[in-house]
Amino acid sequence: MTRPTCVVILAAGEGTRMRSSRPKPLHHLCGRPMVMYVLDAAAHDEVRATVVVVGPGANWVETALKERSRNDARLSFVEQSEQLGTGHAVKVALPTISDEIGETDGDVLILPGDIPLLRHSTVGKLLAHHAESQAALTVLTAVLEDPFGYGRIVYAKDGSLARIVEERDATTEEKAITEINTSIMVVRESLLGAALRLVNRQNSQNEYYLTDIVASLHDAGHDTNSMLLDDPREAVGVNDRAQLAEAEGALRERINDGWMKSGVTMWNPAETYVDADVLIEPDVSLLPGTILKGRCVIERGARIGPNANLTDCHIGKNAVLGTVEAVDAIVGDDALVKSFAVIGKGSHVEPGGVIASFDYHTR
Repeated sequence: MTRPTCVVILAAGEGTRMRSSRPKPLHHLCGRPMVMYVLDAAAHDEVRATVVVVGPGANWVETALKERSRNDARLSFVEQSEQLGTGHAVKVALPTISDEIGETDGDVLILPGDIPLLRHSTVGKLLAHHAESQAALTVLTAVLEDPFGYGRIVYAKDGSLARIVEERDATTEEKAITEINTSIMVVRESLLGAALRLVNRQNSQNEYYLTDIVASLHDAGHDTNSMLLDDPREAVGVNDRAQLAEAEGALRERINDGWMKSGVTMWNPAETYVDADVLIEPDVSLLPGTILKGRCVIERGARIGPNANLTDCHIGKNAVLGTVEAVDAIVGDDALVKSFAVIGKGSHVEPGGVIASFDYHTR
């Protein structure tokens, strides 16, 4: 049985490789800020509260997440004013974690804010595995053909997780290990503070490594274990624009596959772009090049495209739209909007209405 859990999301990194004034957690994929996918993955029944550790652009991040969060658990923020490593980030969050867990025997789930491919089901399995094992700490791991850059997983002779060694501090023998740390872990709350106090900055980056708590807990005689991730792509972090594009491509493939399994026809899924918050009913047909952004709703039997570009639109049953551009518009049931028409913002096409090609509809 899982225990009451407080989620800590580490979203204080500067993201300098993005070359952007926008905080890294707020870069968008499929219409949502990156960190929103992490929040959604962590939204489980046992989660009582979520603490987001923020850094540069803290107010921007807080405002964006408060506006968009659909997580029923309490959402709070703490600022890491100095960038002294992941261990320091969690230490900054400790007082808030303790307040949220209270007197209960709870757990702390720690997640990076830049892993948008993490699935809700994976987090559920990790929480269940941790609870069933009665471990003090459980780390989510993955096996990579090329583990360069990642911390390596080192086991004791008895099979318990002994420590995690970072790439820069690893020996040649340790670098040959292919099982890596995903930076996702669950820790017993009652042990977290004491373990963090033992973490120092005696490493190549002069930072407080969160991963050092593994050795501290193991050496103190606590049970420390791991759970192997089935799909290593779920734990891939996004640090630059190229990785952002790769992650968005994977998310779009996941989104399109889900809609096709639900009864939506996509003539060419590779050229169909559907944001994460779009809703589509069965028997809708999307022709190549169609882009559905924001909070579009497409009702049953509608046919859209090719090369339509719709943002925050509601399209009625059996409506047909060609190569159309529309923003915040309503198109009624059985309406026909011919190619190269533009539906102005806030416009309404009546049920059964016909909009001619090259028309600019503003009513």
